[in-house]
Amino acid sequence: MTRSDDTPGLWDISPPVHAASPSYPGDAPYRQRWTARIGAGSVVNVSEISLSPHIGAHADAPLHYDPHGAAIGALALAPFIGPCRVVHAIDCGPRVQWRHVAHALAAPPPRVLVRTRVQAVVERWDEALSGLEPALVQRLADAGVQLLGIDSASIDPADSLELSSHQVVRQRGLRVLENLVLDAVPEGDYELIALPLKLMGADASPVRAILRTLR
Repeated sequence: MTRSDDTPGLWDISPPVHAASPSYPGDAPYRQRWTARIGAGSVVNVSEISLSPHIGAHADAPLHYDPHGAAIGALALAPFIGPCRVVHAIDCGPRVQWRHVAHALAAPPPRVLVRTRVQAVVERWDEALSGLEPALVQRLADAGVQLLGIDSASIDPADSLELSSHQVVRQRGLRVLENLVLDAVPEGDYELIALPLKLMGADASPVRAILRTLR
């Protein structure tokens, strides 16, 4: 996504969501059908959509990786809005480590977004996605970070069975944003706004994630 032409200082970091949006193998794809169309029988267009809540930019709930965890609608909104830092760690392999981001995180704000690709993969499932090293997650939690975001579909590699970084997030009470698009965003500090829907039984929620330049 690029900087908004008509709103200076506003960055849209959400990928488009449509029928071709990639999903984790086995997850429900995006589907839409019209239940009413403007015409003889209706004065409005109305559609029905179904999808995995992990399609597109989304916030994970603890319920996603903890059988007793909270659903997304029960989470406080504060971690999803406020000062954040975008850090570049391009093509660092399966897991981003502290050495890849140390240049920008000596004193991190409460929210950190990590760019791992020159161009985010938004048109297909990326089996070679980059996640975060569990030790890095632990270190950022120790530094007071409350939310981690990434421009891939998961903070753990696609073939991970242990979900070790998700488990650190669970233990430390962090929040997670995945599938962001940070292609055009320079490293630096911004305001993040990425509010999940109040879905009271869901393991995740789509978000419309944006960054605003700090005044």
